[in-house]
Amino acid sequence: MDDAEVIRRIGALVEEEHELERSVGTGGPGDDAAHRLRDLEVALDQCWDLLRQRRARRETGRDPDEAQVRPPDVVERYQQ
Repeated sequence: MDDAEVIRRIGALVEEEHELERSVGTGGPGDDAAHRLRDLEVALDQCWDLLRQRRARRETGRDPDEAQVRPPDVVERYQQ
């Protein structure tokens, strides 16, 4: 997956997240929606991490295609 594909994936995930948030309204998400929102957050964290890895590898003269998606338990421990 190249940078453009990662960015498109991020855009699609953000769009889905916003649609889901709008659809649940002000009453708060149900269990299914809450689980999907959490899944979207994790997928977004993974995509952003992959994009940062690719850019860092490129800046240091390494092959960005060697960057790999890290597991949820890794990216979820990052401090924001």
